[in-house]
Amino acid sequence: MLYPELFKSLEEVRWEMSRDIPWDSFDASKLTDEQAQTIKMNAITEWSALPATEMFLRDNHDDSDFSAFMSVWFYEEQKHSLVLMEYLRRYRPALVPSEAELDAVRFPFDPAPALETLMLHFCGEIRLNHWYRRAAEWHTEPVIKHIYKLISQDEARHGGAYLRYMKKALGELGDSARAAFAKIGVLMASARRTEKPLHPTNLHVNEALFPNDTVQSRLPDPGWLERWLDTQIKFDSEWEGKVVERILHNMSLLFERTFSSAQDLNRYRKEITQRIALGAAQALPAVVAPVAAGNVR
Repeated sequence: MLYPELFKSLEEVRWEMSRDIPWDSFDASKLTDEQAQTIKMNAITEWSALPATEMFLRDNHDDSDFSAFMSVWFYEEQKHSLVLMEYLRRYRPALVPSEAELDAVRFPFDPAPALETLMLHFCGEIRLNHWYRRAAEWHTEPVIKHIYKLISQDEARHGGAYLRYMKKALGELGDSARAAFAKIGVLMASARRTEKPLHPTNLHVNEALFPNDTVQSRLPDPGWLERWLDTQIKFDSEWEGKVVERILHNMSLLFERTFSSAQDLNRYRKEITQRIALGAAQALPAVVAPVAAGNVR
């Protein structure tokens, strides 16, 4: 069980809003209205950890270890939303999200394969770490710069925890886990080829609500994310390359094989799926034979 160890390690580095945020260093002259609006959008987006946790608990009902870890992940993710709202409450109270705006991003996610979802969120944590690092550089007000640095470090630690559960799944499930992780890894490492940023909050998750079934589509400003990335924090190809590199590096460690590109990882995915298919085909006669014998009798 990983939960006790992860709880301890995350507890040791946990920051507190009252102790670790330099509230007294706030400089009103260095916070623009444009910047404050982006803080509001991020506060609402982080609130979507609530429906994500409900999804994780539902789809991992048979995994008490991972479900227990969700108590830590959920607490820290909701604190991200809370600290951003506290910042607005102190310095831009008119922009504090309303309960209705927060409620809008709490909606049911359709059931999905647990392993694919785990990998998706692992990649999402890597991406958020880089987004928030870039946001810390873009902002000019010292308190929010510090907050984004803290949040980005949390996201990196969460990615590390997810990776531990992925390693555990490999030991328990073998090739089925490899195939699931490689499948999503190829998708997330190819994000630069897509029109929209690939992150769990920007993917369709409820067929009945389509097209308003992404977290971003339910924000007060649905087009905010692309604008934030492209024209505000300028998350350009160099930064996107850093995300892809981290994904491929971690996949190389996970699978004990070197991947220099999404194409390398895709070739590995095909190798694993072919191995699974071959194994299934070889097992088939052992299942069919007794049935055929029974028919003869």
